[in-house]
Amino acid sequence: MNALDLNGRVAIITGGARGIGYAAAERMLASGAAVALWDIDAARLDEAAATLAGLGKVSTHVVELTDEASVRAATAAVVAVHGKIDILVNNAGITGGNGKLWELDTETWRRVVDVNLVGPFLTCKVVVPELLKNGWGRIVNVASIAGKEGNPNASHYSASKAGLIGLTKSLAKELATSNVLVNAITPAAAKTEIFNQMKQEHIDFMLSKIPMNRFLAVEEAAALIGWLSSEDCAFSTGAVFDISGGRAVY
Repeated sequence: MNALDLNGRVAIITGGARGIGYAAAERMLASGAAVALWDIDAARLDEAAATLAGLGKVSTHVVELTDEASVRAATAAVVAVHGKIDILVNNAGITGGNGKLWELDTETWRRVVDVNLVGPFLTCKVVVPELLKNGWGRIVNVASIAGKEGNPNASHYSASKAGLIGLTKSLAKELATSNVLVNAITPAAAKTEIFNQMKQEHIDFMLSKIPMNRFLAVEEAAALIGWLSSEDCAFSTGAVFDISGGRAVY
């Protein structure tokens, strides 16, 4: 594992109790950062904190990302515990299952957009002022290759991730002279618990689209997130970094 210098940095990672978020926490702790894990699942947060114990300073916060009051309370709690915030990783997301657009439940469609797009809007809205206080910050939005290509039977997920790419580019331009950089990654599927929300035929479809003929390892995503959160990433903002095993065509 290549060494990253995140010494003294404080990172919020949404959806940090499992999957890519948990792997990113491991990588950041190994690189010297303190980590605040945000998740809706209190039990899984407790498990994550226990397994990460000894690697560095970790705090856990139960947050409903679609509720601005919850996001504000969690942000204040992070500042109280850690003293500041340097890094925000918007990783939390849901798929909402699979189905043709006209067959999807309307409330499910809205919930996917709320979690995957409104959630990052709210976290950025609340956390960006904290980053500006420091005169330094990094935001990494975990989008998806589906946001570039549009997966069939996943219009809600694809649209939410396309929106997150647009949010990334807009916010990056607004912050371009502030030393707060905003980038996105567009992973192909990683075999995590999110697969439990999908039909097997959709999982098979996603694998068939990856030229490397395997799913993403969460540690690979964590390595890219870690670099984008570091000082080594200094002249990229509003960028979309592919990590799709060759699937992306742009």
